Amino acid sequence: MIPGDIKLHKKSGQLELVYTDGAYTLSAEFLRVHSPSAEVRGHGVGQEVLQYGKKQVLISNIESVGNYALRLHFDDDHNSGIYTWEYLRELCLQEEALWQKYLNRLQAAGQSREPLPADTQVVTITPLKSD
Repeated sequence: MIPGDIKLHKKSGQLELVYTDGAYTLSAEFLRVHSPSAEVRGHGVGQEVLQYGKKQVLISNIESVGNYALRLHFDDDHNSGIYTWEYLRELCLQEEALWQKYLNRLQAAGQSREPLPADTQVVTITPLKSD
């Protein structure tokens, strides 16, 4: 189902999608952490990468991709996800459950929605397996 109207509310960081059966508003953070990009989804099942520290991310621009999708440009320079109409509709209809699942994954990983200070860099080192 294709939305009849799409509005980007830049100040609040929300994307409003209006369908014949109602309007849905999705936050930039929700859309960013559920990006359909390889950076987030990985290249196959089990390769998903948990996104954290995205609480303050905003959508800086939206553009249509043919007649089938939107590309969202986020202010953290992420813009490689192509959000098909079908995927956007799924996000609208399942927002509450998807959000709770995300929060549970964050908690299990010991991560936070809060961004790191601008002068902080984190390097994750994975120990080699010994035979």
